[in-house]
Amino acid sequence: MKTSKKSNSPAYLSIVTAITASVCCITPLLAILAGSSGLVTTFSWIEPFRPYLVALTIGILGLAWYLKLKPKTQEEIDCACDEEEKPSFWQSKNFLFIVTVFAGLMLAFPYYSNIFYAQPSKDIVYVSQSNIIKHTFEVEGMTCAGCEAHVESEVNNLDGILSVKASYANTNTVVEYDKTKVDLVAIREAINKTGYKVIDTENKEEK
Repeated sequence: MKTSKKSNSPAYLSIVTAITASVCCITPLLAILAGSSGLVTTFSWIEPFRPYLVALTIGILGLAWYLKLKPKTQEEIDCACDEEEKPSFWQSKNFLFIVTVFAGLMLAFPYYSNIFYAQPSKDIVYVSQSNIIKHTFEVEGMTCAGCEAHVESEVNNLDGILSVKASYANTNTVVEYDKTKVDLVAIREAINKTGYKVIDTENKEEK
């Protein structure tokens, strides 16, 4: 029936908007798999539009469910009498439910994307307080929690890193490290390797 087929269009559109809303956080994972840091900031321009894309996705899914669940008019009931075939899976509520779950997972991706970034286990070491340096790097290009996890994972791979905390909201990464094992140049290179860019390396070092 034509009405049924049309009612499924919002479901497909919601998949597109949900993926688009989180593509800036999906891209870093794709960059790691592809071995190309250049992919990381490709879709960062989408981030400011994320709230609108989220709202649009929810609205489209709401419309899809309304069209699927709304009571049939007498005209639709009369037309349905001529059709005996069972609706396909692609026109069913089960498919719309799967689309809804998928869209929800995509919209929430920035909040759980950190689980995909391996955090290396480090042995407990005793470091002389005089060798501990705390440095703040101003980092450009991070747009979500997934970006933070990407930077933290890469920096943590270096020997001598005691702690690292990236913040896309503050556009920086705070690193504590043992100056006898690693230096600022190596840390800066590790951050830049992710595809994000250190834009200020002249911050004061603090013990």
